Amino acid sequence: MNRLALLSLGLLLAGGLALAAEAQQKFRLIELSELESLQKGSPPATVLDANDAEFREKNGVIPGAKLLSSIDRYDVQKELPADRSAPLVFYCSNRL
Repeated sequence: MNRLALLSLGLLLAGGLALAAEAQQKFRLIELSELESLQKGSPPATVLDANDAEFREKNGVIPGAKLLSSIDRYDVQKELPADRSAPLVFYCSNRL
């Protein structure tokens, strides 16, 4: 998947518990360059793919992303990292 395609996914960053305390930064859009920096950070960001199987089959996934079992009914305890201070980056397609 090329960089332009990744950018078009509209990356969404959802902060860990440290950021969740700051309501202003709960969710925000990020650019691909910031994603790359977050993945190299300490702790590194966890990238979570919230797309359905059909979209993943057709368009691929960001390398290293964890695939959520469901876009709205995933098990937080099993699918999100145990380190609650690590940033979480969720991404999905916008089919509207």
